[in-house]
Amino acid sequence: MVNDDLIRAARDMLPRPEYSVASIAKLLGGSPGTLYNHIPDLAELRAGRAHPALEPSQDS
Repeated sequence: MVNDDLIRAARDMLPRPEYSVASIAKLLGGSPGTLYNHIPDLAELRAGRAHPALEPSQDS
């Protein structure tokens, strides 16, 4: 079962190159497809790009 804590853990690991999507899914007890379904910006996280909502504002 996917919950917020598992998604948060996966999101924290995704930018780290030592973890593959498959290994993260296995560690968390899911499948790679589950991660792709529950983390829409997975590809961006894998590429190491920050989520736009987490980037500093350009207004300051």
